[in-house]
Amino acid sequence: MSSETQKYSRNNPFVSTMLVNYVMTDSDSEKETRHIELALDSGMEYTPGDSVGILPTNRDAEVEDVLKALGYNGDEKVLDFFKKETTLDDALRTKLHIGKLTRGSVNAYAKIAPETTPGLDFLKSLAGQDNKSRAEEFVWGREFVDLLTEHPGGITDPQQLFTVLGRLTPRMYSIASSQAKTPDTVHTTVRVVRYHTHGRERQGLCSGHLGERADPGATLPIFLHANQNFRLPEDTTAPVIMVGPGTGIAPFRAYLQHRQAHGHTGQNWLFFGEQRMASDFLYRDEWNSMLADGTLTRLDTAFSRDQSKKIYVQDRMRENKEELFQWLERGAYFYVCGDASRMAKDVEQTLLDTIADGKGCTPDDAQAYLGDMKKAKRYQLDVY
Repeated sequence: MSSETQKYSRNNPFVSTMLVNYVMTDSDSEKETRHIELALDSGMEYTPGDSVGILPTNRDAEVEDVLKALGYNGDEKVLDFFKKETTLDDALRTKLHIGKLTRGSVNAYAKIAPETTPGLDFLKSLAGQDNKSRAEEFVWGREFVDLLTEHPGGITDPQQLFTVLGRLTPRMYSIASSQAKTPDTVHTTVRVVRYHTHGRERQGLCSGHLGERADPGATLPIFLHANQNFRLPEDTTAPVIMVGPGTGIAPFRAYLQHRQAHGHTGQNWLFFGEQRMASDFLYRDEWNSMLADGTLTRLDTAFSRDQSKKIYVQDRMRENKEELFQWLERGAYFYVCGDASRMAKDVEQTLLDTIADGKGCTPDDAQAYLGDMKKAKRYQLDVY
C-alpha cells in the first residue's frame, strides 16, 4: 500500500463521498442487500481481499432517546476518549457505542450507579464469569437505552458515559471491486440488518446508516485495511475455487474483476448461495457476462428456498466432488468468505469429505492434505 493509503486510518479517516448506493435484492426478498460505491482520495490503493472500514454514526432517534432517558439536553460538555472537549450530543452521535448492550457496560453501570437505582442488586448479580450466561441472556436484543429506561438514574454525570460505554468502532466490509477496473472508487456489498426486540425497532449500526442515511452525495469517513491472509495466488495460471454465499460474494467480485482486467489465465469456479434466485441473485448479470467471456469457468448456485428441501453451497460442492477434487489435485486455491458460525464449518467438512473420497483415504489423511493446502496458502478464509 502507498504512503497515501497509510496516512488514512481508523483515527484519521478519509471523508469520502457516496457515489452509488442501491438495493440489489428484489422487493419480494426477505433481505435488503445493497451495492455501495465510495470515492477514494488520489493515492489510496487496495488489493482484492482487502476491506474498507466505514465509520458510522448513531441514528438521531437513538441519540434523542438516550438523551431523554438521561435527562440531559445534549449541550453538556464532555471529554472524549482522546481527552478532547465536545458536546454530549456529538459524543452520543459519533463517539459512543449506544447500540447493542454489552456485559461490560452493564457491569460498569452497576459499579457507578447510586444505591437508589431501581434493580441495582439484579444488575450487580450479573457480574463475574459464573454469571456470564445470565448476563448474556439479559443483554441479548437490548441496547443502552433499554438499560437506562429499565434501571434509570445510574448516570449522574455525563462524563461517566465514557466509563460505561465502549467506543463507536468502524465496521469492516470486504471490498467488492478491483482497482484495475475502478481506480478512483471502492465498492462493497452490504446487507442491511433490521429487527424488532423488547418493543423497539432496531437496525444494524453501520448497515442501517448505509441503508437509510447515506444516499449518493452523502459523506462518510472511511479507510482501507489490508488483509494479507486473503490473496489471489501469485501464479496467475493457478485455478481458483471461491465459495461466497450472501454478501460473502463481495471479495470474489474483486478477484474476478482483477483476473479479468489483468488477463490471468487460471480457471475460476464460483459457488454462490442465497434464499431465492428471483429476488436474491446478487450480481447475476455480471456472472453471466463473465461466463460468456470465459473469465468464469464454472458457476454453481444454491438457492435454499426455491425447493422444499433446502440446498446450500456445500450441497453443490458434494454434487461436484469428483471435479472439485480434480481441481485441488491440479493445485487449485480454495477460498471461503461469509458466515463463520455454520457455513464455513460445513464447507470445510465437505471439503475434507471430498478429499477423503477423492484420495480414498482416512479422515486423518484428509486433514493432513488440507493442512498442506493451508501451509501453501491454498486454503484461505475471510469469515465473520
